[in-house]
Order: sequence, then C-alpha cells, then structure tokens
Amino acid sequence: MLQKCRKMLRNEKGLTLIELLAVVVILGIIAAIAIPSIGNIIEKSRNDAHVANAQQIMSAARLALANNDVTVTDNKITVVSTTGTGDAAATTVSSQMAKYIDKIDKQYTSVIVNVNGNKVQSIDLVWGDGNATIDKDGKKL
Repeated sequence: MLQKCRKMLRNEKGLTLIELLAVVVILGIIAAIAIPSIGNIIEKSRNDAHVANAQQIMSAARLALANNDVTVTDNKITVVSTTGTGDAAATTVSSQMAKYIDKIDKQYTSVIVNVNGNKVQSIDLVWGDGNATIDKDGKKL
C-alpha cells in the first residue's frame, strides 16, 4: 500500500498548459465581475458620506435655530461659502455656525440650510464635482 502511494507521487508531473489557461481564464472572469462592483461600492460610500455630513449639519442648524444664534436670510442659513476663484478660493464656515460645527469637509464649496419658520427643511451641498440636496429625513433628493 505504501509503495503504491509513493509510486503515484513520483508520477505527478504538474499542471498542463490547458489547466493553467483554464485557471487564468476563470481568474479573468472573476476580476471582470469584481472590479465594477468595487467601483459601485466606493461611489455608494461617498454618497452615504455626503448624506451623513448633511445630517450632522442639519442637527447643528437645528441647535443654532433653537438658541436663536443664527440669522435666517430668505429662508436660508449659509453654513459654508467660498470666496475667490481658482487656487485663491477660500472655503469658510460662517461665524454663527462655527461654534456648532467642529469641522466641515474642505471639499464643500457651498452648504446652505433651507428653513421654514424655525424648522430645517433641507440642505444643499456643493462640492468640486457634484452637488446634492438632502431632505430633513436624510434622504437624497
């Protein structure tokens, strides 16, 4: 019995070219399916990050409204605005909202909270290559 096992092990010659090509083709198919899926996951996580940022900014705006610490102009609160153009552009958080928001991602060039009375209705985010409007329930419009 032991001799048969040794004999079988000695007769192993490795993979044939056909077997190797089959493995490469299978790996190629898996990669062709996985790469677009990963791209979609990354894009979805970016969108989810914008929604999360908007929800935090809306909470800060609600606090500022409740404390009467913010000026509402035309039913809007300007949270972030950009001054200048090109490399000289500077993104700043309004002084009224600065104490309610620790940090805002520097990619946003404009953040405006839309209010009706003393209630936050939605938020408009604008960044380098896109924009979004998030409603009071945190859903992207």
